[in-house]
Amino acid sequence: MPTLVVVAGALIEQDRLLVAQRDRPPELAGWWELPGGKVNAGETDAGALRRELLEELGIEVSVGARLGADVALSPTVTLRAYLVTRAGGVLHPHDHRALRWVGAEDLDGLAWVPADRAWLPDLAGLLAG
Repeated sequence: MPTLVVVAGALIEQDRLLVAQRDRPPELAGWWELPGGKVNAGETDAGALRRELLEELGIEVSVGARLGADVALSPTVTLRAYLVTRAGGVLHPHDHRALRWVGAEDLDGLAWVPADRAWLPDLAGLLAG
């Protein structure tokens, strides 16, 4: 069983997906991802995702359904994505180089963090409506 879960949020508004460009660590800097972060001890996935998106993006979200399958980052770390809906706040890249809204046609052309590529078929289906 994984000892650490990392959660990511897929925020879709008007058939566009919010993606975030990593600033660190150096080996992932410049790559695009669904924003999120680690689930702390005693935290639920949803609670962690709400906290992380408030810290990283300045927005409050409600957490919805799971997106796709879990992605094993290592034998002890699992990456899990959820659909999120913005509930308040002002979007700002506090922890990323840049933020961008993309459509289904843009997904394949982005330099994605490798783990997040697993969700591209699911995201494309959602964005295509």
